[in-house]
Amino acid sequence: MRFPLALTLKITRHIVRHKVLRTPKFAMVLQLEPLHTCNLTCTGCGRIREYSTSLKDMVPLDQCLAAATDCDAPMVSVCGGEPLIYPKIEELVAGLRAQGRIIYICTNGMFMRKKMRDYLAAHYSPAFEDKLSRLVAAELVTEKEADQIRNADPAARSKVTIAPSKWMYWNVHVDGLEYTHDLIVEREGVFKECVAAIRMAKILGFQVATNTTVYKETQVREIEDMFSFLSWLDVDGHTISPGYDYDAAKKDMAKRLGRNPDDFFLTRAMTRDKFRDIQKWGERFTIFGTPVYQEFLAGKRELTCTAWAIPTYNVKGWKAPCYLMTDGHYPSYSEMLTKVAWDKYGVVDGVARDPRCENCMVHCGYDPSGALGTNYQSGDNWKNFRYNFSARPKADPTGAGVKAFNGYSIGRGHLAEAKATVNQELSGARSAFARGGSGTSDPTSGNAGVGATCAAEPAAEASSAQREELLNHIKRNGGGIPLKPE
Repeated sequence: MRFPLALTLKITRHIVRHKVLRTPKFAMVLQLEPLHTCNLTCTGCGRIREYSTSLKDMVPLDQCLAAATDCDAPMVSVCGGEPLIYPKIEELVAGLRAQGRIIYICTNGMFMRKKMRDYLAAHYSPAFEDKLSRLVAAELVTEKEADQIRNADPAARSKVTIAPSKWMYWNVHVDGLEYTHDLIVEREGVFKECVAAIRMAKILGFQVATNTTVYKETQVREIEDMFSFLSWLDVDGHTISPGYDYDAAKKDMAKRLGRNPDDFFLTRAMTRDKFRDIQKWGERFTIFGTPVYQEFLAGKRELTCTAWAIPTYNVKGWKAPCYLMTDGHYPSYSEMLTKVAWDKYGVVDGVARDPRCENCMVHCGYDPSGALGTNYQSGDNWKNFRYNFSARPKADPTGAGVKAFNGYSIGRGHLAEAKATVNQELSGARSAFARGGSGTSDPTSGNAGVGATCAAEPAAEASSAQREELLNHIKRNGGGIPLKPE
């Protein structure tokens, strides 16, 4: 099967039950944001700007679990912000599993290996030694970390951890190969860490999915190469969605990066062009999402938005009307369903009901439409059944030949030119100081080198501090430097 049988049956039963009960609107996936704090500032993400006044706020654990009960979605996508920053993330996962939910942890991957080391330390026994040795040999765990795992103290042994389960996926954000991904997340080295985390997770028996957003400058060939590479890594499935110019993201791009959003986000026509081959990708790779939604992305049919089926809950309550647009927050899922005028949103027969919806074709609005039979066409149910119950595509052997590490790892990261410029300019400044500045370095003088030493040492210190300051500035703001590799 393309997807685990237990998960497929759980979701199918949920849909059938509500269809029998004639429930007009019901939740399929809860987008749960326990916090909006993040360690990255990804281009195209407006969360940090939209919730800038509440970045330090967190949804209490019991409130997170109550939200899952409130909408009763069979699947919960824990997102944010970076959810692994949430102090109670392990307890949240345990609580959601106790409720019988399918869980996706949507992460940028930077803290995954730490969480998996915690798991190893809590559960270590000689039976883990083979896997631990493999991790050390693959340089995914250091010898020192392995010793700490083997000799964990009682506190580490008793810690609640995130363990492998058929009901849970790590859902790792990957927006392209190394150069592109690091550029979009605005930090070099992130792609390399994502790959290391994925490899470690697979060795330990975790299920791993990836989540990709496609933007205007994303090359279709790179998407295909990325899927081949991830398939070769034995990733279990992929979510892919077009980059949409929602208000918060546009404002962030214009104010923080000084870029024109029109140069970055996709129009509806551009989306259809980028995704024209998505059905072929679905045959070669395990693409999450119905074949009906894939037809929609490829421009072969229209769908009506069903954003209420993938609701968002965060520090301010139930966010409406959707994950990306915010016209209000509500204290309960039922109140949101009742009070939001859903017929004001979306695109119907090619006409946007709300101008903000004009270019939106994202999965959180339209993927459930394919599963729920919105805009049903003859044969849709059979398409979905065949797609879900067909054999999972085999790992793509050509992925081994993909040059995935085409940026930071080989010295061609998007900050390489800027760093080289800084190094060159500052090394020149240090040379000038070293020549003595206003001091003297006449070897015949009784004060030989004194003037040079006095001038050079503080100047060198100042130059070094300046260099570090500039490099740190580049690291913080490098996403705004759109340098392309040769």
